Amino acid sequence: MALVVTKFGGTSVANTERILGVARRLVDRKCAGDQVVAVVSAMGDVTDELAELAARVSPHPPEREMDMLLATGEQVTIALLAMAIHSLGHEAVSFTGPQVGIVTDSGHTKAKIREVRAERVRAALATGHIVIIAGFQGVTDDGQITTLGRGGSDTTAVAIAAGLRADVCDIYSDVDGVYTADPRVVPLARKLDTISYEEMLEMAATGARVLQLRAVEFARNHGVVIHSRSSFNDAPGTIVKEADDTMEQAIISGVTHDTSEAKITIRDVADRPGVAAIVFGRLAEANVNVDMIIQNVSESGTTDISFTTPKDDLARARRATSEVVEELDARTWSVDESIAKVSLVGAGMKTHPGVAAQMFKALADAGVNLDMISTSSIRVSCVISADEVETAVRALHSSFGLDAAEISVETSPACRAVS
Repeated sequence: MALVVTKFGGTSVANTERILGVARRLVDRKCAGDQVVAVVSAMGDVTDELAELAARVSPHPPEREMDMLLATGEQVTIALLAMAIHSLGHEAVSFTGPQVGIVTDSGHTKAKIREVRAERVRAALATGHIVIIAGFQGVTDDGQITTLGRGGSDTTAVAIAAGLRADVCDIYSDVDGVYTADPRVVPLARKLDTISYEEMLEMAATGARVLQLRAVEFARNHGVVIHSRSSFNDAPGTIVKEADDTMEQAIISGVTHDTSEAKITIRDVADRPGVAAIVFGRLAEANVNVDMIIQNVSESGTTDISFTTPKDDLARARRATSEVVEELDARTWSVDESIAKVSLVGAGMKTHPGVAAQMFKALADAGVNLDMISTSSIRVSCVISADEVETAVRALHSSFGLDAAEISVETSPACRAVS
């Protein structure tokens, strides 16, 4: 008997027919002898619809009230799914995030999980129930409802799996695993059987929407094995786990792209110690995430600072930047929303020089101009024009042999003797 935590996204529970399908899948798992916990998202586009309602009554709704509103979406799904399981003749019980003790910090709309008190879940499992939990939400120590940000149900599922010490955390969605690129952009993209936490973190951070970044971080920190798979078939998906000698290490595991960020540039700010600290300190105080940063070489005592930020944070970023530009007496500032980020990710590049050079050449040959560049030990990212992103992704996927008949891999010494 295994203890299994499953997660079903919005498309998987988009209507009552799909909710019944999820119920049958959970009952089948229970009948196979497993203890089953399901974390679910709001149905379909419900979260977006709730946000639109808020926008109609307030241009800047308080974040606390947004959390109160958005948390209701998952509550509908958990009740309906529990009812569907009961209709199939099995016992189920639904809980909100606060009811199962998902304790967060006080960061409304983007709260972070601090603790999972899973006693109620364990008690329900012990009595033979299938447990249904609302994803995306939690509660502070003083009883305030919070939400975890976009994709937060993934994080809820992984946190519950860690708290219960589950055998596996199955993340079900409308895709059947992690691919070498977005198949909608690159038809010859390939599904990966396994991928390391390290590589998946970089892919999630640079545009792969299969798994939420914070969920992968949580899984790595607590050793939770994730199985990313499809809600609509029983085929194996992609296993995300700690790298080991049994895993083939591709030089490049994938090409990702992200069009959800904007670039802000502050021009002619004084080039003196402490300025960058003030700029990014004000952004941090406004709860704005910052990705890539570039500061130009000083000319005549002033410099330009550019950074990228998610468009979801752009309203707060605009307000914070406007205030800091006035505080620092900078000349002006601008926002460019027509950018994209394209990235190469692969643990194999640690031991293969020349990856960046090949990347830049492939993009140059495709006529793609580079605006910003950043790197890590297993990633190279470039900011380009948004209208060139599909051209860039296809060029890189082809240049690194990812859409060839066979993907070139680097095997560990322990595997080389195997014929």
